[in-house]
Amino acid sequence: MTTQVSRESFGTLDDGTRVDRWTLESGPGGLRVRILTYGGIVQTVEAPDRDGARGQLALGFAGLASYAAHGGSYFGALVGRYANRIAGASFTLDGEVRTLTPNDGRHSLHGGPLGFSRVVWEARQVDGGVQLHRVSPAGEEGFPGALDVRVTYTLSGGALRIVSQATTDAPTVVNLTNHSYLNLGGDGSGSATGHELRLAASRYTPVDGTGIPVPGAPADVTGTRFDFRAARVVAGSYDHNFVLDGGVCAVPRTVAELYDRRSGRVLELATTEPGLQLYTADHLDGTLTGTSGVPYGPAAGLALETQHFPDSPNRPDFPGTVLRPGETYRSQTVYAFSVRPRV
Repeated sequence: MTTQVSRESFGTLDDGTRVDRWTLESGPGGLRVRILTYGGIVQTVEAPDRDGARGQLALGFAGLASYAAHGGSYFGALVGRYANRIAGASFTLDGEVRTLTPNDGRHSLHGGPLGFSRVVWEARQVDGGVQLHRVSPAGEEGFPGALDVRVTYTLSGGALRIVSQATTDAPTVVNLTNHSYLNLGGDGSGSATGHELRLAASRYTPVDGTGIPVPGAPADVTGTRFDFRAARVVAGSYDHNFVLDGGVCAVPRTVAELYDRRSGRVLELATTEPGLQLYTADHLDGTLTGTSGVPYGPAAGLALETQHFPDSPNRPDFPGTVLRPGETYRSQTVYAFSVRPRV
């Protein structure tokens, strides 16, 4: 079935910049996704449950003002230039120390205080979706090189595909992701920690108290609460990077499956990336209210962020994130939604 694509105004920022909302829909009652030009935000993900009732699964806000005021939650955002943390907000590239803008204590998080999630992107319709584009100027938040970025969101049946590409005019580092929090029971339905999760990850990166990977090789998940190789319920707090089996791939391979017994909804996640950050949104404390009108508490949604590892620019033992002139950064992630019958 052909994906229907439409555009509407979503309001204006305080400086008068217009923000649009693009809607991608794969037919009546099927998967529907809404994307904002502000922050490349996936505002809604609407998918049917096992009874055919379409529900809104992504944490987010009903209006633009809330996104602008609470951008630190990164609801649905396109995150860059560097997703996750860079220790000490600095790294050395080709013998030169690069100093970034800290925004997570002394560290840089998700590209800094004015990252990709807080700017308005150019947009154009493509077959089955929308492509966002911007050029991040050299020196933005301290990152070297002018980075030309294109992120394409397309819908095909029950799957949302996100394809990111970037080129640079000077050596730099790049690590992009989508920061959607999902609750397969529906936005506002309570904690998502009852979801069952399976990950193709035999190792994870232990971190210190500030979220920076500790020295040494990634740890084996065997016998720990990080072992999701067989599906089990997500319980407790997580903000950790899992080392996906297979490493960096040319084409997306399935790395995760999330299942909600109540609704029957299943999310199958495929990616080309080597890592996945599982975050249980423990910072949510009921002070933010989403599209459902219900305040968000801890674990109101789960973030499954496909990306390279945190602090890779300072860790030569991790998969590299350096991009040089003449090269093209490419990353793909596919979110495929389905249902399981009652048993």
